[in-house]
Amino acid sequence: QVQLIDSGGGLVQPGGSLNLSCAASGWTFSNFAMGWFRQGSGKEREFVAAISWRGGSTDYADSVKGRFTISRDNAKNTVSLQMNSLKPEDTAVYICVAALRVVPRSVTDIDYWGQGTQVTVSS
Repeated sequence: QVQLIDSGGGLVQPGGSLNLSCAASGWTFSNFAMGWFRQGSGKEREFVAAISWRGGSTDYADSVKGRFTISRDNAKNTVSLQMNSLKPEDTAVYICVAALRVVPRSVTDIDYWGQGTQVTVSS
């Protein structure tokens, strides 16, 4: 059974940091490119960051570039998203994703979704 378990969300003040983690099980982790999407209240899901199968290539949405860093550990079947300099507009449910064929940037690229973890940036 394929599972993606997201964790690490919470409430943080503007300018603060959070580290999200996603644990994968039930499949060969290194066969999938991984990423993070987010969905704010009343908004569509949007691309945040992605990483290639062995971690050699990363991609970021312009809105998070320079503030967020995605990484993966294929030995531990985990992918992480370090978020720094958080802004109120980063408030959303953050969702870990897995894609078999491409490094995911679009919802149509995704084969598996996690359950999401809430990030709230507020003073």
